Amino acid sequence: MTTPDIMLTIITPAYNEAGNILLLYQRIKNVLQDEMIDWEWILIDDNSQDNTFQVISQIAQQDIHVKGIRLARNSGSHEAIKCGLDFCQGNCAVVMAADLQDPPETIPNLISKWQQGAKVVWAVREQRQGESASTIGFSRLYYFLMRKIVGIREMPATGADFFLIDMQVIATLKQFNEAHVSLLALITWLGFQQDFITYNKEAREYGKSGWTLKKKLKLVVDSVTAFSYFPIRFMSYLGFFVALVGFIYAGVVFISGLLGKPIQGWASLMVVVLVLGGVQMLMLGILGEYLWRALDVTRRRPTYIIESIVKKIIQ
Repeated sequence: MTTPDIMLTIITPAYNEAGNILLLYQRIKNVLQDEMIDWEWILIDDNSQDNTFQVISQIAQQDIHVKGIRLARNSGSHEAIKCGLDFCQGNCAVVMAADLQDPPETIPNLISKWQQGAKVVWAVREQRQGESASTIGFSRLYYFLMRKIVGIREMPATGADFFLIDMQVIATLKQFNEAHVSLLALITWLGFQQDFITYNKEAREYGKSGWTLKKKLKLVVDSVTAFSYFPIRFMSYLGFFVALVGFIYAGVVFISGLLGKPIQGWASLMVVVLVLGGVQMLMLGILGEYLWRALDVTRRRPTYIIESIVKKIIQ
């Protein structure tokens, strides 16, 4: 397949992936040379603590197709991807991880679907090698939550973090400067024509995943608060239910008193107080999450800060 009219940008966020970068580069280069595609590869080092950026710099200084960017602070993979999109020069972009679990050999299939008219092409995981049951379970729960509770029904049911987007989608994404938002959910929410292919997610070759439980929980909170009023609506329903139970219990106490069988004991009273107190604290926490995110947006701080950029200079 000869496709000289395509300018492809590959965007790869990396955090402590020094052992995988060179192997990934070799596989990407082999695939795209075979396809005769004009390409660039933007690697964003999310302030790694190992020598990831040194490896990126060595590649970027030797290959004109490669650009390395190091962020001044750890901003998260989604912000790193947004950084890559800001430097994107292609008429489409593939976003893929640096851990070699997303095979570069899948890229031609993504491009083929894009050429058929799709603006967003998701690579949907059919099999997931080398991942624990807890990781797979959390992923399925998250995507179920996004589809059924948050209401983004176009999101792939089994998840997808390897995808291609058209330059029109890229231009639209650049208009958004939101912090604390799931980029994948935002792309789905935009509503452009979407399609998918399937692939087998490979086992990690080197290192360990930096996708910790803390980061996973933050993604859930960010996704829900950015795209849904469900927590606020749930608070209203819960408040109504608790109030209804309170009135019913008050009626029981009143009728028991009239019948000469007063309800005594501090245990039941303490249970009621503790339950109501817990519910109130939960509601305050939910409101606090929304208010803090609104405040953070008004500060207009940059979502990422660049420390350095490395690229081969043409003499």
